Amino acid sequence: MINKKILIIFYLFVTCISSLHGEMINRYGTTTASFLEIGVGSGSAMGEAYVAVANDISSIYWNPAGLANVTRPSAMFIMQPWIVDIDMLFLGGAFPLPGIGTIGLGITQVDYGDMDVTTLEYQEGTGETFKATDLAATLTFSRKIVSWFSFGSSLKYIKSNIWHSSASAIAVDLGVLVNTKFFSFSGNDTDGMTIGMSISNYGTRMKYDGIDIYQPIDISEYEEGNYGDVAGQYRPSEWELPLIFRIGIALKPIVSNHTIFTLAADALHPNNNSESVNIGGSIDNKIPGFGEISFKGGIKALYMDSTQFGPTAGIGLKMNYLGNRTITIDYAYKTMVLLGDVHAYSIGLSF
Repeated sequence: MINKKILIIFYLFVTCISSLHGEMINRYGTTTASFLEIGVGSGSAMGEAYVAVANDISSIYWNPAGLANVTRPSAMFIMQPWIVDIDMLFLGGAFPLPGIGTIGLGITQVDYGDMDVTTLEYQEGTGETFKATDLAATLTFSRKIVSWFSFGSSLKYIKSNIWHSSASAIAVDLGVLVNTKFFSFSGNDTDGMTIGMSISNYGTRMKYDGIDIYQPIDISEYEEGNYGDVAGQYRPSEWELPLIFRIGIALKPIVSNHTIFTLAADALHPNNNSESVNIGGSIDNKIPGFGEISFKGGIKALYMDSTQFGPTAGIGLKMNYLGNRTITIDYAYKTMVLLGDVHAYSIGLSF
């Protein structure tokens, strides 16, 4: 009976989302700062179905409302080697303020490595190299309005550098978490279905500027005179940020003293791609005297047109020290078909 209820809920959820897919024009390649779409933390291992599950520092990325579940000063460091030798780092911290809420700070940095400088005359390279980096600094505030409802918001500064040119933008994230008493298989209201929603990267446009866009131009190349070295400037376009709307649900069909099984599903509506659905699950096993071990898995980007994503998996350890303080170590694996596989490692610490 329980399994039938679970299947009905997920079938209705996925069916409603897939009906929105329809025939529509997808704005591929129309946004910048694409690194803002890269998931962080253990949520990546659950097929990125995490908007209704978020409860740690990685909530700064997934759903700022989830940061209200952090009850102790905590820190998290994530190292995520990306495709084609791109390195991504995330560093975050959270500080609960009794009676006020929880404040979080997250910094995401992406390094694209050294690349050869090429020109029309030297297409094999000039012997010079240049770097490209991206940075996002996020300040988050989250609060539980009542025991079953949390709200969070983030202010985000985004900066991108390509050699001598750069662009910047300001954005906000908004999120809510609602813990209902429905479909509580344990009979406890706190184990009922959770609904999460978030809007990420709603902000200004980015426009690159710098000395690289200044070039000498011969405005009259077929006439002699002082026209061969006129200062010219390219006018780059302004580009939107990757706006993402997420809505999701999470259920706990198994809750016992030692094991919690969580199922989650997210529906995504981005401004630069087709709608999609992420599905994931997590089995958390408590080990007396040690802590907890978790096994996670999922599938990302169901129903997306021409998806390049696939199954995900991961494992996590939570170890107790000095009473109720914890150290967490997580590993996430993501498949990206033609682009290869991605591995992410994270370490968390509560004080």
